[in-house]
Amino acid sequence: MTDTAIKASEKGANRTSRFGGYAEKAGLPGLLLILIVLFCVLPSTADSFRSENNIKNVLANQSVTGLIALAMVVPLISGYFDLSVAAIAGLSNVTVASLVVNHGQPLAVSLIAGVVVGVLAGCINAFLISALNLDAFVATLGTYIFWSGTLALYTGGKTIANGIPLDFSLWTIQTWFGVPRPFWILAATALVVWFVLTQTPFGRQLSAIGSNELAAGLAGIRTRRAVALSYVAAGLLAGLAGALLTSSNGGGDSTSAISYLFPALAAVFLGRTAINPGQYNVWGTVLGLFFVATAVNGFTLMGAAASVTQMFNGAALVVSLAIATLTARARERRARQIQLQSLHSS
Repeated sequence: MTDTAIKASEKGANRTSRFGGYAEKAGLPGLLLILIVLFCVLPSTADSFRSENNIKNVLANQSVTGLIALAMVVPLISGYFDLSVAAIAGLSNVTVASLVVNHGQPLAVSLIAGVVVGVLAGCINAFLISALNLDAFVATLGTYIFWSGTLALYTGGKTIANGIPLDFSLWTIQTWFGVPRPFWILAATALVVWFVLTQTPFGRQLSAIGSNELAAGLAGIRTRRAVALSYVAAGLLAGLAGALLTSSNGGGDSTSAISYLFPALAAVFLGRTAINPGQYNVWGTVLGLFFVATAVNGFTLMGAAASVTQMFNGAALVVSLAIATLTARARERRARQIQLQSLHSS
């Protein structure tokens, strides 16, 4: 092969690689835009979907799911799963409601206690995984089941609601500047998590661990400590989700928070296919969250059965995992091709 042919081949490969990268990053935002346009023009959904109340409901109702999804993202950056965050949110939710209703504590104290409970539950995960070196997937699945059982035992399957201040119950349906308050909480939290994960030494340490934990340790990063802190941070975010859920539900319930696990997982894995493809990231997760929410909302307005939500969450989880796996393989093939072309040209 002549030098001219090699250079032309390299330019073509680079153009293909750049185009593929742009397509990956824009894929999910593009699909979300298509969904929005589709539901805005379909006769069966247009008026209801475009209504102000519906838009506000979609924005407000994703806050708890979004916070739980962000809680998952933090340890996932370092390559560790946390399946317990939904149950931890349930612990926080029931703690807040119980302190207010059953123990007569002030609302502010109860909210702080709910978040602290989330942090403590995150510390337990940190001990199991960082100190005892247990498998993260199995350990957090175990704590998820344990906390779920604990909640069911404590509440007896009943909702703790009588005595929750009315103003607090109505807080999540009110707005700031015309936008639901829960959406502002989610946006502010996402911004903070993004900053910590991408602009601080701690976030860069987690990314290094996720890329190659052994190499990160050899580079001087205290990997066990960083992973432990990621689980504590996940517990903190889950605690915030549970405290917010107390307002949106108007009380505490042993099962409501747990039901957010799979929608949050779908958002996290969909997010891995966007913005920074192949990597768990904050803004991709937020896009994935609203992609699923928009689709479910549109199908519901079309008259689809309630089971569509569960079906779509499951399908989105499988499809996003498949896309992430296939695109990762494609990137590896392109990288090998570029390396081979470089060797031929040298």
